[in-house]
Amino acid sequence: MTGGNVIAAPGVPAAAAPSRPGRLRRIARRRSTLAFLMTLPLLAVIGGLVAYPFFYAIYLSMLNKRMTRFVGLDNFAFLLTRETFQFVVWQSVIFAVSAVIAKALIGFILAHVLHALPAKGQRKWRGMLLVPWVIPPAISTLAWWWLFDPTYSAINWMLMGIGAPPIAWLGEPGWARFAVILVNVWYGAPFFMIMYLAALKSVPDQLYEAAAIDGATGWQKLRYVTVPMMKNIIAITVLFSLIVTFANFDIVRILTNGGPQDRTHIFGTYAFQVGIQSGDIPLGAAVSLFMFPILAVFAVFVLRGVTRRSKEMAG
Repeated sequence: MTGGNVIAAPGVPAAAAPSRPGRLRRIARRRSTLAFLMTLPLLAVIGGLVAYPFFYAIYLSMLNKRMTRFVGLDNFAFLLTRETFQFVVWQSVIFAVSAVIAKALIGFILAHVLHALPAKGQRKWRGMLLVPWVIPPAISTLAWWWLFDPTYSAINWMLMGIGAPPIAWLGEPGWARFAVILVNVWYGAPFFMIMYLAALKSVPDQLYEAAAIDGATGWQKLRYVTVPMMKNIIAITVLFSLIVTFANFDIVRILTNGGPQDRTHIFGTYAFQVGIQSGDIPLGAAVSLFMFPILAVFAVFVLRGVTRRSKEMAG
C-alpha cells in the first residue's frame, strides 16, 4: 500500500479484492435463510402437535367443567384434596422410577453380554432381543393380559404344576402393580440395551489396555473406565425413558384399566378416565399437566450434569 493506493496481486482485478468479504457474507446469509426455510415444516409440526396442545391444555385446565367460566387454579387445588389422585401420583412415581431402574440395569447387563460375543453371534442375539421393543405395545400387552388371565393364565398353570397356589395377578393391587411394571420393563429394556451397546462400542480399546497394564480387575475397569465414558448416554437414556414411562397409557389401560380399586392408575389413564369417560375435560387436562413440573425438575438436573461433563471432557 503506497499513498493510500491498493496494489492488486498480479492477474487479479483490483476491484475483486475488497468485494470478496461482502460476497461471502451474502452467501452465508443466503445459506442461513435457506436453512431456516427448510426447517419451517418441522417447526410447524412441532408447533401444531406439541406447543399448541400444551398451551391449549393449560387453558382448558383453568376452566370449569362446562368450559364456560375461568376458575384459575381451582381444578389443581381440587385434585390435591382427592384421595384417588394422591394414589395416582404415588403410583405414577413408583411405576416410572422402578420400571426405569429395572430397564436400565437389565439393558446394561444385556449390552455387556452382547458386547462380549463375536460379531456374527452378536447380530443374531441383538435381533432377537429387540423383538419386544419392535412389537407394538398394544399387541404385546394383550398377550401378557392372557398370561395374567385368572382362568386361562399360563403362568398360573406352571405354578400349579410345581404345587404353588395360583396368583390373582390383576385382581390384587400389589400383584397388579407388579404386572404393569413387569410388562413395561419387558417392552423397554431392549431400548436401553441397544443404546448402551452403541455407547460401549464407542469406548476406545486403549483405555482398557492401559487399565489392564495397571493391573485393574474387571470390576475396576467397569467402574473407572466403562461407566465414566457412558455417563452422558446413561443420563440421556434414563431421562428419555422416564418421560415416556410417565406418559405411558396403553399398558395400564389394557392390563388393569386402573384397577383394582384405582390402585394402578397413572397420570395418563386417570386423565383419560376423568376427562374423556367422565366428561370433565378441564379436570382431565389438569391431571395430565401434573406430570410437567416433575419431569421438568428431573430434566434440568440431568441435562445440567450432561452439560457439565461435556465441558469437562472438552476442556
